[in-house]
Order: sequence, then structure tokens, then C-alpha cells
Amino acid sequence: MKEAERVIYPGQIYRHFKGNLYQIVTVAIHSESGEKLVIYQKLYGDYAVHARPYDMFLSEVDRQKYPDIKQKYRFELVDNEIKSNQNVDAGIKESINLTDDIIINDTLNTDNIESVDSEESADKRLIKFLDADTFEEKRRVLINIKDGITDRLIDDMAAAIDVTVDEGDIDTRFMSLLNCINTRAKYEVNRLR
Repeated sequence: MKEAERVIYPGQIYRHFKGNLYQIVTVAIHSESGEKLVIYQKLYGDYAVHARPYDMFLSEVDRQKYPDIKQKYRFELVDNEIKSNQNVDAGIKESINLTDDIIINDTLNTDNIESVDSEESADKRLIKFLDADTFEEKRRVLINIKDGITDRLIDDMAAAIDVTVDEGDIDTRFMSLLNCINTRAKYEVNRLR
């Protein structure tokens, strides 16, 4: 895909060539120079927000500086990566069809959810959560992964829905996140009536 064909939209999730995930906040125009900028947020660590020139964000990885990197572009859209990769395991493929699975089965099958060993790989449980279209679906994902939940996963999920969960023991943090999602699900349902 040519750089000119790649268009960035708010809400998209990109993987940096070093493996970390970032979410697009918006595309902005620099007030002085008129340069187009991508405003994006880390989906890990301190969740800092960064700005980078649009063309640089879409540029290819510098092969002289990073000869061993397999990824073509500095940042690649996670959805495109999943759709184009023919060797993706069944667990990730299942997350693409999460909505259908919930409607058909009414509960999530967690057999294909595995713990992620590498800090730089996207957690499949987080991907399922991010792929859920409604807060009711997000609630189901959260409940199904309760036994394997970690502080980092709670932080990542909270950031994805624009809330913060106070520090504390894991059960208290889990319930706090679940309460936030239940509240949003309640108003989401009421709004649709």
C-alpha cells in the first residue's frame, strides 16, 4: 500500500515497529507552519499523548538504522495487519468476529485466550475488549477474563474507555472498572430506547 493511500482516522489503533500499541486521538494542523500532525496516545505505561508529523508517522522503517525489523512501516494499522496476515492464530481471528460470537453464543469462549509472554505483543484479551462494539459486550469480555486479569490489563482497558481506576488490590480495581462499564452500558441501553 502506498503512503498516499494510507489515511489516518481518530480511534484507529496502530502498532509501532518496536511492538507497542498507540491510538490515534486526531489529526491536527500546526498553527504556525501549517504542517499536518498526527496526535496519538500510548496504550501502555503512562499513556502519554504525542504529536508527530503526518508524513513521518506514515513513513517506512529506516532499514539502515533497523535492519532486522520485519514491519514495513513505522506505524501499521492493527486491523489491516490482522486481516492481511494468513498465519494469524485462531484466537485473534475469533476477535475479529466478536460481535457475531456474542450474538450466537451469548457468552464468550475463552479457550483461545492465552496470556501474552512478551511485553511488546498486544494482549489478545485487550484486543477482544477493544473490538467489542458496545459496553455490554465489553462487560462480557471483562467478566470472562476476571480470573486472569492483571493491573496492566485493567489500566489498558480503563484508558480505552477514558476512565482511570485507582490503585489498590486487583479485586477492588476489577470491580471499579466493571462498575464504570456497567454504568456506561446502562446509559447506552437507555439512549437507544
